[in-house]
Amino acid sequence: MPLNMTKVAYGAQSLDEVHGWFADRGAEARLTTRNLPRRHAEMIGGSLYWILKHQLVARSEILGFAEAPDGRTEIIISTRLIEVHPRPRRAHQGWRYLDESEVPADLASGDSADVMPAHLAGELAKLGLV
Repeated sequence: MPLNMTKVAYGAQSLDEVHGWFADRGAEARLTTRNLPRRHAEMIGGSLYWILKHQLVARSEILGFAEAPDGRTEIIISTRLIEVHPRPRRAHQGWRYLDESEVPADLASGDSADVMPAHLAGELAKLGLV
């Protein structure tokens, strides 16, 4: 089973805004990171789960990795966002591996997610409860 990772949708205020990031990019997008993940070979075919307002809300398939012109690493992901059932997740810098037991289920076509209000998710995160 492929390995997954998480990343904060930094600067996004809504899931619609995250969708907008990928609207005009074609089939793939590239995210730059400082270092190549040690387990990068296991991650191809897995997903990058986006954290928005202290919740996992969507995922993008990881297509591969490439070296950026500046020597850093590019994570190549699909621009097709698949919304998932929201699951609490604390924000972090960079990316983190996501254990298979913590992977949320995809939303079925036409379903809508009940997203916890941002202020409540933030307060629970401060208490270490999410």
